[in-house]
Amino acid sequence: MHEVTGNRAGLKPSEISALERVYRRRVAPEEVVSDELGGFLCEVSRRIGRQVGALISRQGAIEHVFVGDASRIVLPEVGRLRAGHGRFRGLRLVHTHLRNETLSRDDLVDLALLRLDLVAAVGVNHEGRPADLHVAHLVPPREGKSPWVLLPPVPFHRAEVDCVDLVAALEQEFDRVLPTGRKTRAAERAMLVVVELGKARGGNSRVRSLPASPAAEPRGRVGEAERSEGEAGWVGGCRGQSEPAQGSQDNNSRVHELRELCRTAGIEVVDVAVQRRPEADPRYLIGRGKLEDVLVRAMQYDASVLIFDPDLSPGQAHAIAAFTDLKVIDRTILILDIFAQRARSRDAKLQVELAQLRYRLPRLQEENTMMSRLVGGIGGRGPGETKLEIGRRRARERLHRLEKDIEETRRQRKGRRAAREGRGLPLVAIVGYTNSGKSTLLNSLTGSEVLVENKLFATLDPTTRRLRFPRERELILADTVGFIRDLPKDLAQAFHATLEELDDADLLLHVVDAADPDRDAHITAVERILGDLELAETPRLLVYNKTDRLLPEEQSILEAGGRNLAISALDRKTILPLLAAIEVALWREGHDYC
Repeated sequence: MHEVTGNRAGLKPSEISALERVYRRRVAPEEVVSDELGGFLCEVSRRIGRQVGALISRQGAIEHVFVGDASRIVLPEVGRLRAGHGRFRGLRLVHTHLRNETLSRDDLVDLALLRLDLVAAVGVNHEGRPADLHVAHLVPPREGKSPWVLLPPVPFHRAEVDCVDLVAALEQEFDRVLPTGRKTRAAERAMLVVVELGKARGGNSRVRSLPASPAAEPRGRVGEAERSEGEAGWVGGCRGQSEPAQGSQDNNSRVHELRELCRTAGIEVVDVAVQRRPEADPRYLIGRGKLEDVLVRAMQYDASVLIFDPDLSPGQAHAIAAFTDLKVIDRTILILDIFAQRARSRDAKLQVELAQLRYRLPRLQEENTMMSRLVGGIGGRGPGETKLEIGRRRARERLHRLEKDIEETRRQRKGRRAAREGRGLPLVAIVGYTNSGKSTLLNSLTGSEVLVENKLFATLDPTTRRLRFPRERELILADTVGFIRDLPKDLAQAFHATLEELDDADLLLHVVDAADPDRDAHITAVERILGDLELAETPRLLVYNKTDRLLPEEQSILEAGGRNLAISALDRKTILPLLAAIEVALWREGHDYC
């Protein structure tokens, strides 16, 4: 049944019936809108004093008819992503403008977010007849340019736009610029959104905003889009074109780390948006207006995922997910996904699942009306439980079960540690920022073949090996999961059983990637995490790794200060001073190990 949607309040039954008859009309596929349909929409629009519009398919069928108010239109819910593998939705939007004004910014945003073939506004003159025709369509990504083109307005009855030829040419151009289709692409394509909070306005960060028409007013479907406070800029691009980062060094570090997390997770980063804000928008983190900008940019580069840093609150995640059909995740979910991919042992899998459940439980929200249906049938009559409540209850039951299983593995680990302590062997634990070379160092020291990859979190399960010194001295060397700044609380709690290995450590080897420009920030992050684990008083050696990537004078600077060591885990010759330092720390400073 065809229905007129939108702002129907106050319309007469005869007016609604007249608009419902629009569904019977047809438009030639090559026409933006027929003379007959355009004239009728303008006549009705002038009579009721409201904007009227229609969504028309490529075959010329009227798919939706809707009504707005004098300055806004209310679009029906048709989904915000294109159908199938084509570049466009296969629909064109045609609506009236009572003051014969040009297309508004929200017309253009809808064009992009709905991926319409084109959007057109028919101006209404004082007699209720068509005046000018304003048309816009999308274009492929162009550095520094808007994602759409507004055609010059022309008198309605002189319009010569051929929709069939125009859309075919545009799709060919999109395929040429972005040749990897969704159906043949293995990796997900992500748009990164990095927000630096607590920064006052000002500075040298350049703002890039989408163009807006000065005479335009926002439409009711989107509402009065509040502009984001703070500053924003785009960094990077999907075809290797990049701009200098405009934010602080901390922003650069966060962008680089988020890119590395995506690389580890097998996600292709197509673009990065960086914004400074004095405080987070409580609903959308970056503000509704800036979110629209980000979504349009994501559409340009055919992104399928939005990844936010910092983490989204449950309310923000739900609001953004409701605003777009793109997959919406944050940094914590990305890290959890990496852990899920790399977990091999039963212990690691249990801990990852526990962390995921703890993170997602408060974020279980109703996503559609189906979630509100009550369970019926025998034993289920009466108020009962909603599907949402059942999901939460089952999640809590699974969480409780996982906690019991992990507690059992904790007891087993404790038994193994007790047996090891009975042999009187000291424990040396290798700690450090993720991808600093801890597993490579373990392999070099012990001759092991632990998995080594140039990716974040290659090691999840603790690995222990024996290391023999002269004079019949031995120790246990343990490799641990890498740390990262702002380690998700749920993940830290879930992996507490694994990190308990550190509680019994007699010495910590804090391994640092010396070639990383953010090494000082990484040292601070690791020290903070060790403090949270109550390991601040455990003796440690600061080991700068990957010095083969440094100049000799840089290496000398790192070694200054006493107990700091500069090594390359790939060069066994450089490890001899480290072995000597370990022996001094364990056997020549008051310890009495056999």
